[in-house]
Amino acid sequence: MKDKLNKLADYLKGVGAEFHKITWPDYRELKDSTVVVIAFIVILSATTLVYDQLIKVVIQAVHIGT
Repeated sequence: MKDKLNKLADYLKGVGAEFHKITWPDYRELKDSTVVVIAFIVILSATTLVYDQLIKVVIQAVHIGT
């Protein structure tokens, strides 16, 4: 049991050491990253909409042709 507690303590010390290595973005980096993510979501949504409509037209054409 004591060995498990020592392993847990070592693990938690390692977690604490890694936590102190974290660097958080400043406001400008956060804002720029947010703009990139929103732009990517808009582009991906528009692309998905276009392909969805294209597939819909093709399926309707195949369905009407049969």
